[in-house]
Amino acid sequence: MIALNAPNARRFAVFGSAAALVLGGCAQNRGSRPAPQAQRPAPARTVPPPQEKPAVPLPQVAAVNRVAVLVPTSGPGAAVGQSIANAAQMALADLGEKRIAISVYNTAGPGGAGQAMREALSAGAGVVLGPLLAADVRAAAPIAREAGVPVLSFSNDAALAGSGVYVLGFQPGDSVERLVRFARSKGIERFAALTPVGDYGSRAATAYLRAVEAAGGRVTAVVTYTRDRTKLLQAARKVTDYEGRLARARVAQPTIRPDGTVVPATQRQLGPVPFQALLIADAGSIASAFTPALAQMGAGEAKIMGTELWAAEPGIARLPGLRGAWYASVPGGRFETLAARYRAKYGTTPSRLSSLGYDAVLLVAALANDWKPGAKFPVRGLADSGGFKGLDGIFRFDGGNVAERGYEVRQVGAGVVAPAPQSFGN
Repeated sequence: MIALNAPNARRFAVFGSAAALVLGGCAQNRGSRPAPQAQRPAPARTVPPPQEKPAVPLPQVAAVNRVAVLVPTSGPGAAVGQSIANAAQMALADLGEKRIAISVYNTAGPGGAGQAMREALSAGAGVVLGPLLAADVRAAAPIAREAGVPVLSFSNDAALAGSGVYVLGFQPGDSVERLVRFARSKGIERFAALTPVGDYGSRAATAYLRAVEAAGGRVTAVVTYTRDRTKLLQAARKVTDYEGRLARARVAQPTIRPDGTVVPATQRQLGPVPFQALLIADAGSIASAFTPALAQMGAGEAKIMGTELWAAEPGIARLPGLRGAWYASVPGGRFETLAARYRAKYGTTPSRLSSLGYDAVLLVAALANDWKPGAKFPVRGLADSGGFKGLDGIFRFDGGNVAERGYEVRQVGAGVVAPAPQSFGN
């Protein structure tokens, strides 16, 4: 069946009415006129072929700006990537924003992140949310840069930022700085740190040294380690200065009394560890693995501190040795609301990183008034010093295109002990 659009339907109705009138007129006058006399037939005329009528245009679809989400939706990172993509779609639905259309591209598919980026740009993406993994950002960003399309990456690797790439991932430096300020407000002066080998540990260590110095504290040691049980023990001995304290505890010499009797040397108790607070810049499970050795070496009374990584571990309170420890995190209340809605919609628990997808869409939508269909994405709006507010609280991009965030301090087993700021100071 051929469906007629409204204009054609009206044309056929008019044509039908006119034909009815003509036929009706012939029937009424047929008996009142004399029969016509025979006439010579008129010569045949050449009738031109009917002209094909122009096609009726389809209804125009409102122009939209296309946003690409590049995440792994297959392979080892599929669960995290799909969570981010689903949360992005939820944000768009919550906003009711009709000027934006989202498409998801798999960075773990054939051709990897580079091919995903090419497909996104071919489809007209004006801004890219993702990729998630640092290696994928390195592969895809040059392609987007050549096309003049900005990339808002979900990675936490600040080294990727610049030249059209913005890093949305949670930074260890922000959480470390927040923790140090909070610890100083509680009278802690001496700090130490255990940091894993690698980029994350290096960035955490650098941020820690700067934060302690800025806060007027003193760092007694920063020790790096590899994630091996024997290496963890060695790192714990080093950061607590166990060997030095043990040596100093044995310096007592035997004494001779006036009557000539000898009093043997006694083992003195180990002196205190050189720090009051110890940052373990790793997952909660690794921090928990350190605690037995730390207690054995006399650091049981020191305050253990963790980074934003702990916020992604829902069972952190059940890990041995961490109850009472401090860690900094973006505010979690709004994420819990999203997680409940997510579970109701998708039947699974979302990754903690899914909030990055949600907030990235809020950010793009906040600039939608300045983004006309077909125009370049208004990247200047990303530099707003007042920042933006999403599920994860306030955030803004610093001069290096890295997201700066407001963090709260939590105590394992007790919840929030210092709320996150509601606005940026300047």
